[in-house]
Amino acid sequence: MPTTVFAPDLQFHLASRSPRRVEMLRALGYRFDTVPADIDETPQPGETPTAFASRMACGKASAAAARLGDGLPVIGADTDVAVDGRILGKPSGRDEALAMLAALSGRRHQVCSAVALVHGDRVLEARTVTDVEFGPISAAAAQAYWDTGEPADKAGAYAIQGGAAAWVRAVYGSYTGIVGLPLLETCELLAQLGIVAEPRR
Repeated sequence: MPTTVFAPDLQFHLASRSPRRVEMLRALGYRFDTVPADIDETPQPGETPTAFASRMACGKASAAAARLGDGLPVIGADTDVAVDGRILGKPSGRDEALAMLAALSGRRHQVCSAVALVHGDRVLEARTVTDVEFGPISAAAAQAYWDTGEPADKAGAYAIQGGAAAWVRAVYGSYTGIVGLPLLETCELLAQLGIVAEPRR
């Protein structure tokens, strides 16, 4: 089995393939790499959206930390969209995406985001729950949005930082949590381990 060599100046590993999470952390000046964290992401019967997000974040970080074993902290994160307590994951295809957008049209929903930091035996965690209010989404607008390809791999079939921004009436809570990583909470967890960002000059 090949040995993975990490750069000596890494502060932590990010157990995520999300380009949005990478972009946000790098913009703050953190030094890290990304590692895959493939775990079963099926909600358990009766599991609440916040509990599911927490379990996924901790599971991703723990799985990556156990596999790497190099002593560096590992961050795992998960973000889920929920309406009426029902978790809306990534759509399986066009029909499900359009159904999700119809369910979100003209009303409020919740975005539950969790971040976990695993370092040795320590597991630090934070959660955010943000209310997002959408204006009406016509069937034609939803179809046009699907055709862009953007909703295909997004929880709830939308990206608030993308085309879905046109439907956002109000946000009550963490905007970065909606994008995929609550930055304030993430920075606070890292600071507990003495890890601070180094802003680019």
